[in-house]
Amino acid sequence: MLRVAAILALSLALHPACAAEARIIVQQSPLAGFQYYDGKVVWDNMRVGDALTLVREPQNPHDSNAVRVDWKGQPLGYVPRRDNRDVARQIDRGALVQARIVNLKEARNPWQRVEFEIFVELAVARP
Repeated sequence: MLRVAAILALSLALHPACAAEARIIVQQSPLAGFQYYDGKVVWDNMRVGDALTLVREPQNPHDSNAVRVDWKGQPLGYVPRRDNRDVARQIDRGALVQARIVNLKEARNPWQRVEFEIFVELAVARP
């Protein structure tokens, strides 16, 4: 799916008539590893819709496909291992893959606290 999104984004971006915005949601996931970072420190400042930065960590000793998720330069956790392979591959290829917060929940289980989506922005032709 991510490969198709990247191809569509590239082909649509090359047309000069493209101006409006659209996005293809590639995946929606809970944030992995939140409990191991200082997310609690920035929790009160985070908002649904906030942009997240995806940072590849190919040298990560636990997972060569690791993709760290940062909020305003603060590491929060990772794209879950089960979901990171295609995202890692696309980032490695230079695709403009983006992420944002879609749900914040006060929960004891750290896997339920932050939900985010990964997407590709598309430019679409105006009618």
